[in-house]
Amino acid sequence: MKLAALDLTILFVYLAGIFILAQWVSREKAGHQKSASDYFLASKALPWWAIGASLIAANISAEQIIGMSGSGYAIGLAIASYEWMAAATLLIVGKFFLPVFLRNRIYTMPQFLEERYGHRIRTLMAVFWLGLYIFVNLTSILWLGSIAVAQVAGIDQMLALILLGVFALAYQLYGGLKAVALTDIVQVTLLVLGGLLVTALTLSKIGDGSVIAGYRTLLDAHPGHFDMILGKDNPFYKDLPGISVLIGGMWIMNVSYWGFNQYIIQRALAAKDLGEAQKGVIFAAFLKLLMPLVVVVPGIAAVMLAPELARPDQAYPTMMALLPSGILGLVFAALVAAIVASLASKINSIATIFTLDFYAKGKAEGRDQAHLVRVGRIAAAAAVALAILTARPLLGSFDQAFQYIQEYTGFFTPGIVVIFVLGLFWKRANEAGALAAAIGSFVLSIALKLAWPALPFIDRVGLVFLLALALAVAVSLLTPSGAGRDRIRTDDVGYGTPLSFNVAALAVAAILTALYAAYW
Repeated sequence: MKLAALDLTILFVYLAGIFILAQWVSREKAGHQKSASDYFLASKALPWWAIGASLIAANISAEQIIGMSGSGYAIGLAIASYEWMAAATLLIVGKFFLPVFLRNRIYTMPQFLEERYGHRIRTLMAVFWLGLYIFVNLTSILWLGSIAVAQVAGIDQMLALILLGVFALAYQLYGGLKAVALTDIVQVTLLVLGGLLVTALTLSKIGDGSVIAGYRTLLDAHPGHFDMILGKDNPFYKDLPGISVLIGGMWIMNVSYWGFNQYIIQRALAAKDLGEAQKGVIFAAFLKLLMPLVVVVPGIAAVMLAPELARPDQAYPTMMALLPSGILGLVFAALVAAIVASLASKINSIATIFTLDFYAKGKAEGRDQAHLVRVGRIAAAAAVALAILTARPLLGSFDQAFQYIQEYTGFFTPGIVVIFVLGLFWKRANEAGALAAAIGSFVLSIALKLAWPALPFIDRVGLVFLLALALAVAVSLLTPSGAGRDRIRTDDVGYGTPLSFNVAALAVAAILTALYAAYW
């Protein structure tokens, strides 16, 4: 594949434009110095469209575009459950979680844990999230993104990896979350447009100029790739175990990711008010319904257009090679946009957790604000350097990196969901129970993986969740309540939502029902 002059021009215009826009939207009024709230929470003034777009931009990156297209190539449309179930999860987050977080002025997830339980669980989970974000999330985006950039642009992969990391760091280093969130509407527009172009052109190639004919040909030739619920005879049943996708562990994975994940929920925590945050998550839910067209279908199309790929993760870059000049530049810019936006989101959240949950130790108001912002920028740079150095050793040997990410995080997510759900809705839960759930989740996951290797990891996640829940409840009841430590107010929280939210939620549910009925 070779980029023509027109493609390179489109790419450089995008890079220059988005960098300039990020600096412009994050400028401060004359005489005003950036505070920690300005840098880490965008001055708590994000509108709904920025929240919704930024949620998707933070989520959809190389591990989705490259990784899920690779899984679409290997498994089929069933991998889209990660996207469609996320849409349903966002409705729960908007209705039940955000009212508590915003009522209590939460700015990081470890802060919530300290105010609800105590400082030990805050420190434990802050360490976990920093490790996860740097050594799983940042590395996977850099690694998979560099594969695509190297293959399309014809440059060395390590050079591509370094350039992506440095640009994403520079892009958000001055403005923080405001620079990221207020430009993400541009990033998401480009991402969706570019992805739909790839889908349309690959299906059109299969259908001799007709997208509809191409879809029907693909469906007729590979009907198994359009099964949403895999049978036990499917070779990938262990990755997506049938009906468990709808009623089992995938709910736990999604609730953890969309409800209690700092680099995701941070956008909603920065909302102007609860109503704006809820409108933002509804907007994101509708975008999630669209995402399989962008990230999965091109991988399925590659089954016909490039059936002999050495690795599934080569599917999306290979489909890009079929695009004509000009469109290739636009789609390549969209891919880079997704990588940069997601990297910038995670970099900012790493800086937020390190600065506010370690360095400031929950006393940001008593610290010099400019100093905290400076510490955040140093933490961001250090995180990018670590991710660049460790990306190849950690991810170089995996064929389907998206599945690796899910498998790894599945060791911890059951405990995370237990801790937060009990913390939000059961006042008797205490720090001893929370610690038992956090440690028990990891230990039980390892034990089950070793003792029962044939158990699909999604089923393992669901089973460990139930065990960790029972453990947390038992330990909480057997130890002092710790009521004096609980500073989270829920007695005056209202969970009612406006008619517009309810109508939109019903629409999302109806579309999901129709999709699963059509591709069962």
